[in-house]
Amino acid sequence: MYSEDDLNSAVAAGALSADAAASFRAHMTLVREMPRGDEENFRLINSFNDIFVAIGVVIMLLAAGAIGQAIAAAFAPVTDIFGTVAEPTDAQFDAYAAATEWRSALTALFAGVLVAATAWPLAEFFTRRRRMALPSIILLLAFVGACFAAVIGIGLALGALDNEGSGGLFIAGAGLVAAGAAYLHWRRFMVPITVAAGVAALTVTVGALIISALSTAIALDGGNMGDILLLLTFVLGLAVFAFAMRWDISDRERITRRSDVAFWLHLLAAPMLAHPVFYSLGVMDGGDRVGVGGALGVIAIYVVFGLVALAVDRRALLVSALAYVLAALTFLFDRFGAVELNFALTALVIGSALLSLSAFWTPIRGVLVRQLPQGWRDRLPDSAPVPIGGLRASAS
Repeated sequence: MYSEDDLNSAVAAGALSADAAASFRAHMTLVREMPRGDEENFRLINSFNDIFVAIGVVIMLLAAGAIGQAIAAAFAPVTDIFGTVAEPTDAQFDAYAAATEWRSALTALFAGVLVAATAWPLAEFFTRRRRMALPSIILLLAFVGACFAAVIGIGLALGALDNEGSGGLFIAGAGLVAAGAAYLHWRRFMVPITVAAGVAALTVTVGALIISALSTAIALDGGNMGDILLLLTFVLGLAVFAFAMRWDISDRERITRRSDVAFWLHLLAAPMLAHPVFYSLGVMDGGDRVGVGGALGVIAIYVVFGLVALAVDRRALLVSALAYVLAALTFLFDRFGAVELNFALTALVIGSALLSLSAFWTPIRGVLVRQLPQGWRDRLPDSAPVPIGGLRASAS
């Protein structure tokens, strides 16, 4: 499978003319009866070799983490007091807890360093030279996550995570380091998911700083903290969505790497927007709290999400909110007497709606986009219908 990035690379190298690439894109639009932008193309697997290499990469990274854990165990031995002492004293238990926490800190530090040190050189070959999609994604996530874990390990070792104030600051620092690691990785390898990983790390930094400031300024109980986290997640999700739209607007035809970057950013923003909205309605707390009004509200919000997804030509919002709609519909069918068939009816309704929307995505989107202001239409992907009649004529 060849991606848009491969086509652009071939054009840049002179192996393919720009006109030939444009003709190929137009031909694939006619063959699939859908504009290529509407398909949200992104490369996950080039061939089965990607899966084969990905398995090897995961094994190597697990081995690096296991070696880090073994090194931590050598530097921080922990005596099992429960197997040697019938009734450990408070002092013995405190010493055991301290030793366990010290080992956990060193494990996060050493394992993080070794995983990051393993992921980078592997990316030099499988990402920079071989341009393999799935291994590149795994190596990027491993590198950024390992850098984050290593800093968290330092925080655990210093005892900085023992209270919300200093813990929030240290988590913010870890997020900043992870964002820096993502930036370095992007400059070297330019894997599309890297921008989303860096933005996710920055959202952790911003969220941790705000929580740390609030916990220091005012006393918060568990309920207030949960509400603040939901609101903060939603606001940060809006910021990520806006950032994703900036990348989308810069490539309306979706033929460059910028479109792939926007895809992963939308995939990050979608759960950050969907979870706070639906969780605040009590969808996942059981039907008694939701009520009929709440369940209908969930469906109405999902319709709004669907309209936004159609307008921006991205399906991430629909996928992220799907579990909440399934729960709401199941409750409604159960409430109105279809107890034995509630799951079947829910699956039938949702499945039919999604398949119908997928089949008629382009014409439905065309109708919707034509209702938007001209300024918005100029920034959204093209919604022109596919000339299927021309395809039939050319095929005959």
